[in-house]
Amino acid sequence: MSNKNEMSDTQLATRVSLRTITINIILTIIQMIIGIFSRSSAMISDAVHTASDIFSTVVVIIGVRMASKASDKEHPYGHERMEPIAAMVLAGILCATGIGIGYSAVLNIIHGGPDENPAKGLIGILALCTAAITVLVKEWMYWHTRAAAKKIGSGAMMADAWHHRSDSLSSVGSFAGILGARLGFPVLDSLAGVIICLFIVKAAYDIFRAAVCKMTDTACDDETICQIREIVLEHDGVLGIDDLKTRLFGNKIYVDLELSLDGSSTLTQAHDIGECIHVEIEARISMVKHCMIHINPGEKCP
Repeated sequence: MSNKNEMSDTQLATRVSLRTITINIILTIIQMIIGIFSRSSAMISDAVHTASDIFSTVVVIIGVRMASKASDKEHPYGHERMEPIAAMVLAGILCATGIGIGYSAVLNIIHGGPDENPAKGLIGILALCTAAITVLVKEWMYWHTRAAAKKIGSGAMMADAWHHRSDSLSSVGSFAGILGARLGFPVLDSLAGVIICLFIVKAAYDIFRAAVCKMTDTACDDETICQIREIVLEHDGVLGIDDLKTRLFGNKIYVDLELSLDGSSTLTQAHDIGECIHVEIEARISMVKHCMIHINPGEKCP
């Protein structure tokens, strides 16, 4: 059952990623052509930025596929940690992108703004329309990828979603730069770039922090722990929970339980109760990959 879910998750991630790669290729070609003809360095820079998204999405596909590989002799616990590694790589790319935008914007402000001179007339209007359409398309790509990332619990896909949003924000700066240059205020592009830089770096930090948590056996959220407790205590044979530990392993959860059962129970009875709880936890909480249960003898209250 678990392998089937993992395969469907991989297929969803691949389908969404290939869709965004196709759109990015089309956008890159359009932006580059319009940028050259309108003599807009902002539009050309935006085209290069969009092209970089293709690489980051390929990293996502590789990371998710490797994370979904079955356990083997060298990796008996599976490969789920490959996914947060991919997320950390993308967080680094995202942070570098944000810093690059901010650095360029600050230099432009210091030196009086970018040397923009978009062509007048129809081609200039076309450049503005292209920037506006890019914002809308990239924002759609962000929400589309984000929905898939939340569905399968993928930090790498969430990082890629934020990379799409960074492009959307970058295109806002591109639009502001083109419009500002046509109105005689090219510094608008630089001011937008500084603000965009802060948003992108903050997103990169959040993604990197979440990935580190998945790499360092951090406990899962309180809501999931409460759900595990409820499942355990639903069984009449359980006298109490002596210990409950959880740890994140990539986008999956491992659970370690110590349960107190009636000491007068037979070994078979104790095993059956533990096995029933084990199966139910893994079935009802999809993110739980494995639940290990240890039985302690206890005494019923008189």
